[in-house]
Amino acid sequence: MRDDDYLIVGGGMAADAAAKGIRAVDDRGSIRMLCAEPDPPYKRPPLSKDLWTSDDSLDDIGLATDKKGVEIVRATRAASLDVATSKVTDQEGNTYRYRQLLLATGATPKRLPFGNDRVIYYRTREDYRRLRELADVGHHFLVIGGGFIGAEIAAGLCVNDKQVTMVFPEAAVCGLMLPPAFAAALNAYYEERGVTVVAGRKPSAIEAASDLLTIHLENGHTFSVDGAVAGIGVTPNTDLAAAAGLDVEDGIVVDERLRTKHPNVFAAGDAVRFYNPHLDARLRVEHEDNALSMGERAGRNMAGEEELYHHLPFFYSDLFDVGYEAVGLTDASLETVTDLKDPSEKGCIFYLQDERVRGVVFWNVFGKIDAGRELIAAPGPHNADGLRAWSKERLAG
Repeated sequence: MRDDDYLIVGGGMAADAAAKGIRAVDDRGSIRMLCAEPDPPYKRPPLSKDLWTSDDSLDDIGLATDKKGVEIVRATRAASLDVATSKVTDQEGNTYRYRQLLLATGATPKRLPFGNDRVIYYRTREDYRRLRELADVGHHFLVIGGGFIGAEIAAGLCVNDKQVTMVFPEAAVCGLMLPPAFAAALNAYYEERGVTVVAGRKPSAIEAASDLLTIHLENGHTFSVDGAVAGIGVTPNTDLAAAAGLDVEDGIVVDERLRTKHPNVFAAGDAVRFYNPHLDARLRVEHEDNALSMGERAGRNMAGEEELYHHLPFFYSDLFDVGYEAVGLTDASLETVTDLKDPSEKGCIFYLQDERVRGVVFWNVFGKIDAGRELIAAPGPHNADGLRAWSKERLAG
């Protein structure tokens, strides 16, 4: 039996932020972290961004969690949680007793029903290592998925002089987020930079022969590649919480102080569903800003603070020579207002519901997220002319 003041299940960015949040309040309590990966906590965004577009290496992305007096148990998964006795048991049968517990269990990539381990479901440092090794010797790569990860990895491989084919079921790159006309323009932008975009299709089979993979599409078309990467979404890791009797609803449900229904069990990060007053809705957010801000707040609250988590997270992406920052609900099924047509331009995309702004994408515009949050919090009503005027004023300022 191991006894700790604070036990953190998970080894991602939310877990690291929580440990540092604890230390900001309590510099003496013992902290233990059960990290499922063999690597200690690291920055995840560079795996699909800077490591492909700069001279940065894996040595540059560590978070130095151990320097905060955290005992990290690597390559260890929690197998069961007993909230009545405040105990966690790992897959080897080791038991850990805690005073305060954080569930930062993250998410698991969704998988295709074929392809086995020859497809890299991109999420971890090990996935980056595998893809980099393949990219050092291979030339043609398939990227399955046109969302956040797929768009970044396709761009990263392409700027490393690789031939890239993207296959996804939507009509365009980032088609679930961007309004149709602008998403179509982004398709053209990718193709101009050498990416073969196969929109509206899914792979139906993947066959391995020697060092090549043969891809079969639903329309009967086939082609061969040196490697395949998939970014087709994730599933929150909630089994541990659910088996312990905690509330789960597409994520571990927490209150506004990030507690589960059990008072000494908190949760943070990708696996958590939380209430946001700006949108008057429960959200589950899988991006860096949420992991960092939620993790820190959970850690501070575990150590005795009682602050509410009302932060509205933002996210960002870099795609070849363009990029964006976004906040709120950015769902293409909502009513949208845009003031730009081409990805090379600067401008805003607004997402509305009942004449209120629910989300904003700042395209090629940076440092305006707080203004976006203020707009989302405003009661409205908002219309297209007013929002375009708002964009012109903010971009000029």
